[in-house]
Amino acid sequence: MRFEDIDFLIIGATKSATTWLQRSLQADPTVSMPDPELHYFSREFARGDEWYLAQFPPDAPERVAGEKSNSYLEQPEAAERIARKVPDAKLVVQLRNPVERAYSDYCMMYRRGDVSGDIERYLNPARSHDTRPISAGHYHRQLQAYFDRFPADRILVTLYETATARPEEHLAAVRQFLKLPGNGATAVARGKVKDKTVPMLSPTMRRLLRPLKPVVAPLRETPPFRRLHTALAKEIRYPAFPESLRQRLIDHYEPEIAALGQLLSRDLSHWLHGSPGDGAVYSWKPSLASGAATAQNRKSSQGFN
Repeated sequence: MRFEDIDFLIIGATKSATTWLQRSLQADPTVSMPDPELHYFSREFARGDEWYLAQFPPDAPERVAGEKSNSYLEQPEAAERIARKVPDAKLVVQLRNPVERAYSDYCMMYRRGDVSGDIERYLNPARSHDTRPISAGHYHRQLQAYFDRFPADRILVTLYETATARPEEHLAAVRQFLKLPGNGATAVARGKVKDKTVPMLSPTMRRLLRPLKPVVAPLRETPPFRRLHTALAKEIRYPAFPESLRQRLIDHYEPEIAALGQLLSRDLSHWLHGSPGDGAVYSWKPSLASGAATAQNRKSSQGFN
């Protein structure tokens, strides 16, 4: 496996149905993607190129190869590293209303036991702009780093609204962008990939048991462990999202959403009003690529063009 064999990266955003997109693409036998998020160009860069390339399946060079790591959109250093290592890769970005994304992110962190039930502490921009749920929604500044380094015809920005409302159309547009073979009528992952209503251990118990995680990990699939987990698990009750807090986040993101709309030549004002919008998929724009020609698909000889 070489860097030249990597055709695409799904770079984010977190809590925007990117795992659903990954599973749907993996259903295509012409696509090869490692299952875990590697986070190489963001958090794990010190592991080295050899480690990263070894994470791909052995047959990846013969297929359309890619990976998904949502931290690539959030971590500022990732854009420069990706541009240096895989300059010809196509980038898929899936965005969600940043206000709803922030609350969903908070809920995920809450059920993991990473944050407390004091929702104001994590979602009130007046108290901190740097908490992960808030900062991860600053899409304009995150995407600008990629548009500064990649031709616009290599970046596809899509919307969470389309993935949830019209998944077949959404997946077909991504497949067209990646130049996958066939007419795009491939399997669509059904249902929520991560359902927050599934019974789990309480956040308090998860925090208490975290030091034992390395010891318990090998036992997770054993019948005694599953029985104990079933007996202790319950549906998590999440802190409510007050309307006043929601409005503060809307006010916080308003300039960012306006700037993002200008960058993408798209009206995103429905995010500010809580309306669904049309949920359309953004087109990649060769006209914005500063004269750069669309790259030839490196695997055209195998029918991937």
